[in-house]
Amino acid sequence: MWARDSKARTLPHSAVIIGEQQLLERIHQGLGESESVQAEQPNWTIFASTAPRPPSVEHHFGSRMAAASPVRLNPKSDAEACWIESFENGWLFLLPSGKGPGWLLSVGDSVESLLERSGLIKEQIDEIDPSRGTFPSHPRIVLPLSEPGWLACGTAALGFDPLCGEGTGNAVREAILASAIIRAAVEGASVDDLVAHYQTRLLAGFRRHFDLCIEFYASGRSGPWWDDQVNELKRGLAWCSQQVRDTPAFRYRLNGFTLERL
Repeated sequence: MWARDSKARTLPHSAVIIGEQQLLERIHQGLGESESVQAEQPNWTIFASTAPRPPSVEHHFGSRMAAASPVRLNPKSDAEACWIESFENGWLFLLPSGKGPGWLLSVGDSVESLLERSGLIKEQIDEIDPSRGTFPSHPRIVLPLSEPGWLACGTAALGFDPLCGEGTGNAVREAILASAIIRAAVEGASVDDLVAHYQTRLLAGFRRHFDLCIEFYASGRSGPWWDDQVNELKRGLAWCSQQVRDTPAFRYRLNGFTLERL
């Protein structure tokens, strides 16, 4: 139920939900013993979740916070459906994690305030627990993203708005590119060209994210809260365009997990 006076619509989806710990366990199962050994002084380091590495600075485009609250779903609620609803000052997203439990993501006003006005999601919930804390849900990026000897990846590099649902896929693509960059550097390619390519590629993906976010927020509702979000997203889009304006054309491309010179 997205936009003012909209009716609930049902759309197909093929999303998969997996817990972080389960995902980490499956990843480690696929690593050989030699691959899991950590070098004492590596030639390259990938920062995936740490604070920005000097001289990097984190740039924020917005200030909206999100809260995630555990919920127990109504037995009559579809355990394989996700639910989204927009309001005057924010939006709610409900996703199941099996029969009965689920998570409610709230952005903008407090979850209690949004649920009071809900005509769709409130009916799907039997019980809600206090949120486990808040986190920024607006787009943000660290710059520079790479220098000789290190790369930023995942949440240490970019933050995507969860509304668009593309953060996980983008992080996977970043990881593939980061490993290919390091492999090419070890094999003798120009390190300066490689780190420039990495940063330009991530900036291009970040710019596409702004395009998608603007479409969602422009259609969500009208009013001061939504206008503020769109204005910040447009500011981010202009900033990205400025960053890539004078960059050279791409010099590499990915072929599977290997970087090839164009």
